[in-house]
Amino acid sequence: MEYIAYLHKDRDSDYGVSFPDFPGCITAGKTLDEASRMAAEALALHIQGMIEDGDAVPEPSKVDDIAADAAKRGAIAFLVSVDAPDATVRVNITARESQMAKIDAMAEAAGLTRSGYMVRAAIGTLGEEKQVARKRSAHRVGRPR
Repeated sequence: MEYIAYLHKDRDSDYGVSFPDFPGCITAGKTLDEASRMAAEALALHIQGMIEDGDAVPEPSKVDDIAADAAKRGAIAFLVSVDAPDATVRVNITARESQMAKIDAMAEAAGLTRSGYMVRAAIGTLGEEKQVARKRSAHRVGRPR
């Protein structure tokens, strides 16, 4: 999926990026290349957070839809690609109560839900979670709940 992003640059500032379809999702970079990379990462994390929160992810706006958008004044519009989110499926597992208690304690310590912890442990991305959580909190500032 491709979403429209606005690239802003004020005097004495980094390049800022915002998204008309995702109010509150913003990021920045010192260079145009860095801002572009950060835009893709910020948008992916923002969408992931929306899905985890149970929020609906909007369809991308069309370029014609933003023609009159006042927020684009002085900005350059560009497209940011993100992968379409997968559907969530529910599964049942069998485990001992003591094992579940340990999993729950480790999930809480990692700042994850039980499901999130188990999925990340199973696919080997658990070590990356702290970095992702820091980036998500940095990019989700001001996102309405």
